[in-house]
Amino acid sequence: MRDRIKTIRKNAGMTQQQFAEKLGVSRNTIATYETSVRVPIDAIIISMCREFGVREEWLRTGKGAMYRETTPDLELSKWFGQILKEEDTSFKKRFFLALTSLKEEEWRSLEHLTGILFSESENKSENRENP
Repeated sequence: MRDRIKTIRKNAGMTQQQFAEKLGVSRNTIATYETSVRVPIDAIIISMCREFGVREEWLRTGKGAMYRETTPDLELSKWFGQILKEEDTSFKKRFFLALTSLKEEEWRSLEHLTGILFSESENKSENRENP
């Protein structure tokens, strides 16, 4: 299991300290998991799986796919959950709160504007790739 825990952490691009903070444990605890000195308790295993989208069977046994299949709804739910934890003054929170007051016509205008922006962005990328 130690190598699989390390793989999860490395794939997330985290140090042991960052990984530990995300899971609510000490850096030393993560180090002991990664060296097989200790095996994580069930609550930590479940937390790792939830936080990093890993399948519990893979983490425990190495069998099957590493990551759970995800859906747009799950991705949005996780992302909004993170935003809800931010301060009320955070830009993300204020931005999405402002979106809640848009009328249907304003949503159509916003969709049109983003279509233009994405189209311009794609054109710039193509021009850089094909000089």
